[in-house]
Amino acid sequence: MPVGERKDPYLSFRFLVEIQGLIVGGFSEVSGLQAETEIEEIREGGVNEYVHKLPKITKYPTITLKRGLTDSDVLWRWHQEVVSGKITRKSGFIILLDSEGNETWRWHFIDAYPVKWTGPDLKADSTTVAVETLELAHNGLRKA
Repeated sequence: MPVGERKDPYLSFRFLVEIQGLIVGGFSEVSGLQAETEIEEIREGGVNEYVHKLPKITKYPTITLKRGLTDSDVLWRWHQEVVSGKITRKSGFIILLDSEGNETWRWHFIDAYPVKWTGPDLKADSTTVAVETLELAHNGLRKA
């Protein structure tokens, strides 16, 4: 990159979600893109300046997908399969786009299945969009 060339950060409102074998439409929100490595603190006799911090397991929280409720019940049916004991794991991608619609980042989530479905809050005095939420447990997040 030449000196002085400007690199603006990407905006968070242009993204796509792809889930293996599911056509689910657009999502209004995605959260849970996170990886956290636990540490174990070890005190060493005679060392009083610091505590050793050793890496342990890396955990991935659930990915939460939100979208306006439509006639498509694909997410509902996938969650109902889990409720009935049929776990179908699916991998997928969360894709961040730049202002021209070009792919900039792609996160690959692995072997996901729904663990929570939440329907919309219904209020007679409101004109907001009815939103469904699906939480996915998964076995890791990679940059693809």
